[in-house]
Amino acid sequence: MRTHIHFGRTVLGAAALLATVAGASSSVAQRGSARPAVQVRSVAMPRAGFVVTSRDLASGASFTRRQEAAGSGCTGENLSPALAWRGAPAGTRSFAVTMFDPDAPTGSGFWHWIVYDIPAAVTSLPSGAGRDGAALPAGAVQGVTDLGAPGYAGACPPRGDGSHRYILTVHALKTEHVDVPEGATAAVIRFILHSQTIATASVTAHYALPAARGGRTR
Repeated sequence: MRTHIHFGRTVLGAAALLATVAGASSSVAQRGSARPAVQVRSVAMPRAGFVVTSRDLASGASFTRRQEAAGSGCTGENLSPALAWRGAPAGTRSFAVTMFDPDAPTGSGFWHWIVYDIPAAVTSLPSGAGRDGAALPAGAVQGVTDLGAPGYAGACPPRGDGSHRYILTVHALKTEHVDVPEGATAAVIRFILHSQTIATASVTAHYALPAARGGRTR
């Protein structure tokens, strides 16, 4: 397992960035305005028979505290969900996995998890594989997320912001190795993955945190 951790510039700490995102949404909620819908272009490439499932998703496709972040007002276990996929198309030479929240109050969504260079013979990831990467297949790489560091960044929607969608996608790639520059941002990695993708399979989880007592958010 390889992890890119060199950065060409200073990045915000995970706690500070989550607090900034939560604060932005809180101010909107306090003004009584609804969160504007984020329009994110779909780059899905579904293929009949290529599917992904997760035994960690509760009834109704909801995350639990196991997949919730730990820190910045969130008290979950920060465990990436178990995933299993089947039916990858012919020509698949490796896989990548991403988790994206299109409802994050950033104007461009939020990338919570990126893994690539997963060997083509692999068809599943265990629960918690993204915590430190130790349970990832040999050769797999965890890319930098929107927290500015590699590894799984659990769900942590701002309190009182309603249910967020967390789109877990398995990408069937036409290359064994994805050439990603050191310290590349999540958006850059996703752009490169798109150019190498044959097909995608996705499952969507939902998660929300209730407003704090007294109607305040944090």
